[in-house]
Amino acid sequence: MGAVGFTTSIPVEVLLAAGKRPVDLNNAFISAPEAHTFVREAERGGFPSTCCAWMRGIYGVLPTLDIDEVIAVVRGDCSQTQALMEVLQMEGTPVYPFAYPYDRSPQAIGLEIGKLREHFGVRVEEVEEAKGKLDRIRRKLNRLDVLTWRDGLVSGGENHRFLVASSDMKGDPWAFEREVDAFLEEVRQRAPHPGGEEIRLGYLGVPPIWQDFYEKVERPGVRIVFNEIQRQFSMPYLAPSVEEQYLRFTYPYEVFFRLEDIQRESVRRGLDGFIHYAQTFCFRQIEDKILRHHLSKPVLTLEGDRPEPLDARTETRVEAFLEMLHRDRRTSAATGDGN
Repeated sequence: MGAVGFTTSIPVEVLLAAGKRPVDLNNAFISAPEAHTFVREAERGGFPSTCCAWMRGIYGVLPTLDIDEVIAVVRGDCSQTQALMEVLQMEGTPVYPFAYPYDRSPQAIGLEIGKLREHFGVRVEEVEEAKGKLDRIRRKLNRLDVLTWRDGLVSGGENHRFLVASSDMKGDPWAFEREVDAFLEEVRQRAPHPGGEEIRLGYLGVPPIWQDFYEKVERPGVRIVFNEIQRQFSMPYLAPSVEEQYLRFTYPYEVFFRLEDIQRESVRRGLDGFIHYAQTFCFRQIEDKILRHHLSKPVLTLEGDRPEPLDARTETRVEAFLEMLHRDRRTSAATGDGN
């Protein structure tokens, strides 16, 4: 089974229908123990230190993978992907461009998926059949997410780990499903979370490049119960068709579409505040202004660069933010204001 890498979530059903092994290059990069070395390798290869570390990491990890082809998402993800694609083409790596339409046009996304199907030689029926099989796993991930925010049996870090892996199902959906099943069985044996006066946080933005982020933020009385983009990778809406599914997928579209999902989940999950992660040198940093304007709960914006432990300055900012939320809660309790 040949492997196909991609730079962010694409209609993975097409790859599975074609008998290909999907590899999310972001996951391959960040999950490697030597992730920091891939960034340096890219810099030695001519990538400027002022480009996104995820781009440098993807470029650095590629030679270590047995990849036949790369699908580069040239619209709807990192603005630097086109340049990465051109470098890979220059060096002989087969690259196929995929573009999410900015206006979420059903005709445009249908055309893009149709071109992808033709590229891999599969029929609509085969792709929809693959979707049906993946939806079985996605329902289980939905259950895992509910166990996070409603029942308190799954930590935000565990939620992140499984949902972020759903972009490529770790290259083997059926082995991944067995892993999900085993985890859900383990969770059933856990005692219910006491709840009480805990701070409930939402995590916004791309997954953090810091490898110990969740361990540093979550503690008794503080839980992350919403991982925005990771949840989107799991395709939580279970749409009736592949085309509809990738129209509902919020990540590649304009920030106002994302906001609808964030605001809805903020109410449903009873969030007290948000941590918005912004990658250094990423255009999405500008969207922080829009998120802050529209969200009614406090927002802490954190910026990360390389795959390394959380730095002391950022830890201090997190501590101050959490103390503010605790203080606000104590004030509300004292005044009888539940808002």
